[in-house]
Amino acid sequence: MTARDLPSEGTVCADDTPRTEGAARAEGTARTGMPFSSVLIIGVGLIGGSIAAALKELREASPVVRGIDIDRSAIEGALAKGFIDEGAVLADEGRLASWLSDEETGLVILAVPVSGVGKWFERIEASGYQGAITDVASTKGVLAALASRILSRPARYVPGHPMAGSEVNGIEGARATLFENAHWILCPDERSDAQVFTRLHEFVTTLGARSITLPREEHDEVIAVVSHVPHMVASALVQLAASHARDKQEIFRLAAGGFKDTTRIAAGSPELWCGIALDNREALVRGLGEIRQVISQIESSLEAGDARALRGILDNAARQRAAIPPAWVPDSSRLVEVRIPMANRSGVIAQVTGFAGKAACNIQSIDIDHINEATAILELILTDEGDMGRFMGMLIDGGFDVSFRPLGHQE
Repeated sequence: MTARDLPSEGTVCADDTPRTEGAARAEGTARTGMPFSSVLIIGVGLIGGSIAAALKELREASPVVRGIDIDRSAIEGALAKGFIDEGAVLADEGRLASWLSDEETGLVILAVPVSGVGKWFERIEASGYQGAITDVASTKGVLAALASRILSRPARYVPGHPMAGSEVNGIEGARATLFENAHWILCPDERSDAQVFTRLHEFVTTLGARSITLPREEHDEVIAVVSHVPHMVASALVQLAASHARDKQEIFRLAAGGFKDTTRIAAGSPELWCGIALDNREALVRGLGEIRQVISQIESSLEAGDARALRGILDNAARQRAAIPPAWVPDSSRLVEVRIPMANRSGVIAQVTGFAGKAACNIQSIDIDHINEATAILELILTDEGDMGRFMGMLIDGGFDVSFRPLGHQE
C-alpha cells in the first residue's frame, strides 16, 4: 500500500479512510490481550517503529497504535508498512492534544532523543494526560530529573530502555522481531505507581523482550560499560586499522571475522551515538578511563615480556566471556512462583524488583493481589536464571515474608 500525502491537518489512517475518534476508541476497547487498548508512540524511527510493528503483529490482540514524528516520510513509511493505525506530523498540535486527551490512550512512549524529552513532558503535562509514560533512551539520570521537575504525577513515568538496535536507522530498519529475547530495562523507583509498572512489565514481555529492573541511579553506569564504552572502542579500532592502510580497501579485505564482529557496532549513526555519548558523558568518561587502565596493563606486560601476567589477563577475560550465556530461552519446567505479602506503601515494588535485578533473577510475570486497602500479595514468576538464594536472602533481610514454589510440570 502506498500512503497518500498527509492532509493539511496532518493525520491519516492505515487504510487511507478517515476514522472518527469514537470509532478508534470503540475498536481499542474491544481488543483484549494487551494491558493498553491504545498506545501513542512519539518518534517512529528504528525503536519506535519496531515497537509499533511488534504491536501490529499481535493481530486481534493489537491495541490501536498512533504515531507522531517530526519527519513526514517516517509517518508515511510507518503507515505504508501497516505499523500504525494513524499518524501525524509534529506540527499538528491539535491532533496531538486530541490523542493525549483520549481516555483510551493508556501509554505514551517517548522514542525521541534525550534532548527533546523535556518539551514532550511539558506537552504531556499541559494536556492533562493521566496514563502511563515510558521512554526508550539509553540514559536515565537526565530524564528522571526532568520528570520530577515537570510532571505533576511523576509516579506514572517509568523509564525504559530496550537493549536492541540495528545498523539500519529510521523506519527503514524497523522490524517486528527486533525485541525478541532482548533485554528491556525498566527503572521504577520508590515513587513509581505499582499498577503502571506491572502493566509496563506485561507490555514489554508481550513484545517478546525479557524485562529486567535496574535502579535509575545504577542504569547509566552499567550501560556505559556494556554499551557505550564498547561503541567508542569499536570506533577506535576501525580508525586504527584505517590509519595503517595506504589503501583502506586492502587492509579491510584482510580483516578477519573477529575484527568485523568486534567493530560491527561502529557502523551505527554518528549523530545518534554522539548524542548518546554526551548524554552519558560522565559515566562514559569513567568507563573509558577504566578500559585505558586494562590496556595499560596489557601494554606493560608486553613491554616487560611478562608471559605470566599477560596469560593471566587473557585467561581471566576468556573465562569471563565464556560465562556469558548464549541466546537464552526459559525452561518452562523450571519456573518459580514467589509470593510476597506486603504493606501498601510507597516504593515496595521498586525495592523488590531491585533485589531481583541485583540477583540477576528475571521476572517473567508480575501481579498484585489486593487483600484490602492496606495489604496485598505480590506474585512474581521467575525464570530459570540468576541467584534465587541471594534474592530470597535480600528479601528476608529487607523484612519481607516470602514463599518460593517451583512451577514444574505435574505428573
